[in-house]
Amino acid sequence: MKRPGPLLTLLAGLVLGLFLLTLDATTGTRTASSANEEGSPGRAPVRSATPAAPSPIPSASPSPSRVRAADADYAGRTDDGTASVAVSVENGRAIAYYCDGRAEESWLKGDVGDDGTLRLTGGHGARLDGTLTDGARVDGTVTVGGGRHAFTADRARKPSGLWRATATVRSARIDGGWIVLKDGTQVGVVTRDGEPSPAPRLDPATGAVTVDGERLTARPATP
Repeated sequence: MKRPGPLLTLLAGLVLGLFLLTLDATTGTRTASSANEEGSPGRAPVRSATPAAPSPIPSASPSPSRVRAADADYAGRTDDGTASVAVSVENGRAIAYYCDGRAEESWLKGDVGDDGTLRLTGGHGARLDGTLTDGARVDGTVTVGGGRHAFTADRARKPSGLWRATATVRSARIDGGWIVLKDGTQVGVVTRDGEPSPAPRLDPATGAVTVDGERLTARPATP
């Protein structure tokens, strides 16, 4: 049997070498760039930081408001119907008048509290304790001559309210007080040198009144 010649052996070696090169080209190591691209972990998604909401600032509790007494006149009757009471308030001060229209009367005065309370005092132990309600009325009690009377005085509109006249007539000291109620009713007492008697009717449009033949002018009473 004849051995293959040197040429044939050389051809066989070339064919084998080409085969190995082709195999390496198709199954060889991937490029570094492709390996890096595939092996690099993906970028983590960037989350925008949301600023924390500021803590709410607690609002300060409103301070209790002070009650301001309404500057006004108030007039009404005692609950038992035996007398009338009028109150005039101005700039934190108050004056009041209690009158039964016959012989008993009392003038009282004092301060008005920040909460609308009235603590007024007068001669011979007279006292008025009351409360202003929304500037619409005064409710309270008045003590005069040993008697204690509850009363309600509603806010008055002129000519209703409290009137007063002082003068000297025929050497006598005259001091007159009138309460004009909202229905036009008048209650008053005039004292002559300290002696009380029912007051004559005054003209609420002008304040004119005649006492012992003398024409006087009554004016709204204020603190």
